[in-house]
Amino acid sequence: MFVVDGFSIGFPMFWIGLFIIFVIAEAATAGLVSIWFCGGALCAFAAAKAGAPLYVQIIVFFIVSVALFVFTRPFVKKVLKQKSEPTNLDRILTQSVIVTEKIDNYAETGAIKYDGKIWTARSADPSVTFEKGDFVTVERIEGVKVIVK
Repeated sequence: MFVVDGFSIGFPMFWIGLFIIFVIAEAATAGLVSIWFCGGALCAFAAAKAGAPLYVQIIVFFIVSVALFVFTRPFVKKVLKQKSEPTNLDRILTQSVIVTEKIDNYAETGAIKYDGKIWTARSADPSVTFEKGDFVTVERIEGVKVIVK
């Protein structure tokens, strides 16, 4: 047992509290971050309820957490792997497009027109500028800007 703010807490309650913290942390994140520790905390709780000394509980926690991580993460990652679906935005990549506003990274200006739509544009090489009317090639998309060369 140990004391927190004047309250005496047994080790089983400590492991349940830790389990709840890990569950909340897992729920608050987008990826699998602390789920492995939830299993470790539950096993350490069982060890505490069985009367195991603290050092055994800690060893159980770490061994179970590491084992869950090592043996289940590749499987879970494979199952949860999200396939990226190409969208019509991908059509702009490698296209030759016309500059509608001078592209100058230092002045933070630039626009191109593709398929009747105006895109904010930046040069792949910051030292290179393109004048209105030039034809450039779209290299990639970064957020809402196209990067051209």
